[in-house]
Amino acid sequence: MSRIGNAARNIGKLDELARRDTWLNRIHPLPKLLVTVLYLVLVVSFSPRQLTGVLGMAIYPFILFEFGDLSFTSALYRMRIILPVVCLVGVLNPIFDREPALTIFGVTVTGGVLTMLSLMVKGVLTVLATYLLIATTTVESVCGALRMLHIPGILVTEFLLICRYVSVLLSEADRMWQAYSMRAPGQRGVAAGAWGSMIGRLLLRSMDRAKALYQSMCLRGFRENSTLLPVKGLESKDLFYFASFTTTLILLRIFPVLELIGRLFV
Repeated sequence: MSRIGNAARNIGKLDELARRDTWLNRIHPLPKLLVTVLYLVLVVSFSPRQLTGVLGMAIYPFILFEFGDLSFTSALYRMRIILPVVCLVGVLNPIFDREPALTIFGVTVTGGVLTMLSLMVKGVLTVLATYLLIATTTVESVCGALRMLHIPGILVTEFLLICRYVSVLLSEADRMWQAYSMRAPGQRGVAAGAWGSMIGRLLLRSMDRAKALYQSMCLRGFRENSTLLPVKGLESKDLFYFASFTTTLILLRIFPVLELIGRLFV
């Protein structure tokens, strides 16, 4: 299988995960969306040198991995491309900030190393929180939650169609790559002279399929405002989920959990 086909297959797997019948998947999408946004804001709000505070926020994704019956190693494998990019954000900080910040077992840690690690952990945690939302909530449910927050319908519709048309684009690109490989056996990659025509044909074929897909959606009753809203309303378990996790995240932000645990052992 080509890399393009593998990418389309991974998108399909995420959609299958979001449609499972687990406790976390059955939670209303609005509380999950609000808690995720709150978590992202709280993680980013830490100062660059508050590494222990950021590490304490890792409790939230690990709890959700357990409640959602999701594999942590599988999540890391699916995010193997974006995680190194996120970790490279602060890689130059140790060069510019060489001021000693603390000493651990006789080893002096500079402020640059501390800020680099803090930025890396922040990036990993934010990506994990976003992955958890996608893996436990369908795109339609997320769009419904956005409409309940009174986000303009045109923006929500664009978001939904982009998410759906990505798979269409990937499937067309995979078909063209397979056809090209059969006509040029043994060749690695696409020849430079064929790139222009392939991209043009990919655009035209994707537009045709996207138009047919949109027309079929409209024939099945797709409307901007009505079909995006979740069918069910908020229940007591949804309110409990929102209240409990909101309180937990705020407490994790206020109190340095890891520092308190370390003081107990010291």
